[in-house]
Amino acid sequence: MKIAITSNGKELNSNVDPRFGRCSYFVIYDTESKSHEFFENPNKNAENGAGPASVQFVADKGVSKIVSGEFGMKIKSLLDSLKIQMIVIKDPVKTIQDIIDMLNK
Repeated sequence: MKIAITSNGKELNSNVDPRFGRCSYFVIYDTESKSHEFFENPNKNAENGAGPASVQFVADKGVSKIVSGEFGMKIKSLLDSLKIQMIVIKDPVKTIQDIIDMLNK
């Protein structure tokens, strides 16, 4: 299963970015191969529509879950229609490695 995690950097010790649509990076983690890849968010500086465009970006990567600090109001119904689960992380100091470790338990 592929899971997108919002990140403020491109290292495993980077923190989870609290913003979904305007996060700095997406980490796509594959729970089967235990591999990960960082992608710069092409929508982080979009004037408007960053959330829906970011949903499309990660959906095109084949993810079935997204981990982020928060999601915009317009995102939930879009993710529901694509059958992509939202996982909200309220702890702002969680790193990408912390999330990967949690996913592997």
